[in-house]
Amino acid sequence: MIRAGRRRTMARTSCGPRATGRRLRRRARRPGRARRTVDTSQLSGRPHPGIMAALLDLLLPPACPGCGQEGLVLCPRCAAPLGRRLHEPAGAPLGLAVTLPEGILQLEWCATYSGPVRAALHALKYAGTRALAEPLGRALAARWAVAGLGGDLIVPVPVHRERLRERGYDQAELLAAVVARELRLPILAGLARAQVTVAQHGLGRGARARNMGHAFAVPPSAAATVRGRWAVVIDDILTTGSTLAAAAAALERAGAIGVSGLVVARDR
Repeated sequence: MIRAGRRRTMARTSCGPRATGRRLRRRARRPGRARRTVDTSQLSGRPHPGIMAALLDLLLPPACPGCGQEGLVLCPRCAAPLGRRLHEPAGAPLGLAVTLPEGILQLEWCATYSGPVRAALHALKYAGTRALAEPLGRALAARWAVAGLGGDLIVPVPVHRERLRERGYDQAELLAAVVARELRLPILAGLARAQVTVAQHGLGRGARARNMGHAFAVPPSAAATVRGRWAVVIDDILTTGSTLAAAAAALERAGAIGVSGLVVARDR
């Protein structure tokens, strides 16, 4: 009898509410009470991008493109040419004939396109060494802080979508982001390539000018940002100035009151 009673008690307990025939009801959620969610991206098992970058740095440490010294993106010795013009007055050095590109009110650069500066720009542009944008961009900002005569808007020279797809990034946009941060100026990435141009390398002055033509345009959505502003156009290398001239023409058509040019290196 004792054993039978225990079985009946256990049966009632294990069956719970269903043994009585009652239906379970879901408790209504209180108004305004947010449902808790779990960020499943943190549970995917994929390494965080920052962790991946750190692992790559350990496995493949950076090397200076100028001399090959490991552990540094750009060693002090190879970065030295970027600061040689830092305290020179605005404009071209005495005795150096410089023709301003059409539409450019002021042109400034950090160094000549040779030696370690050339190697650094080549690595930034073609070897995927994006980290070089930081020291090169800081050099641009330092030069403009000393010699810049105006400007309240930073504008990078854009690459065409096809080349952006090939490289995965725009080197001028990376440089401009550093310049804008250092100078505390807004950046406009609205300047767009209106047409595909052939590579400028190897073309003469006239061919470069014809190649660029109306290469750039300011979309209507960005025109209000440009109107009434003094733009500082950022690029990596200056050769004939046709690229800066084409950018200046597009910005002036959009209402810019002035356009200056700021490049890392000058190749003439």
